[in-house]
Amino acid sequence: MANDKEVSACIPNPISPDCFNPNCVLPYGLTIEHIRQAMNDFIGFLGFINQQLHEKGIPRLESFLMPSNFSSIVGEFANISIPKYCSSLVKNQYHNGHPDLVPNGMFSNNAIQYSNEGVEIKASRHASGWQGHNPEATWLMVFHFDSNTVSDVQREIAPRPFQFKGVYAAKLEKEDWNFSGRSAASRRTITASVNRNGTQKMRANWVYQLGE
Repeated sequence: MANDKEVSACIPNPISPDCFNPNCVLPYGLTIEHIRQAMNDFIGFLGFINQQLHEKGIPRLESFLMPSNFSSIVGEFANISIPKYCSSLVKNQYHNGHPDLVPNGMFSNNAIQYSNEGVEIKASRHASGWQGHNPEATWLMVFHFDSNTVSDVQREIAPRPFQFKGVYAAKLEKEDWNFSGRSAASRRTITASVNRNGTQKMRANWVYQLGE
């Protein structure tokens, strides 16, 4: 029975077409159809990888990667997939540049170290409290998902398939973030978190939301 659940968990849950918001506001020519196609691409990718891993006796990707690393994969996949369908946006070619996606042709070689123009992409297992390194006045899009984690086996949590639970987007201002600095002796990564006001903005402009 446990093995049957693991086999089933290798295939992510499909996107629900009826769960997209036709009234959401998106920038730079981006549409809900572009986002739907990018999400479907990731589901196809993850399903293929996890089935191949299972055949080799290797745990699913989300079951052995550190949670932050897997979230990064989800976000980075969106960064390369969205421009396949939305020609007005491209991946920022500057290494670690901000934001992740920039308007096509706005910057030389589509590379900029920092700009308020474009869309920052994040992926998270959390429904709020989304983090960045600094308070940013820019469009933010968060892909909220659910999946197993590396600690689930020890906690005896049953295998379950990956699924997207929501996509939220809004033009945030610096006051929509809470900044958490660090002391001179601390090694903690400097972070900023979307505060309640920012979260409300993003939830009001939901792009995709799976019904419970």
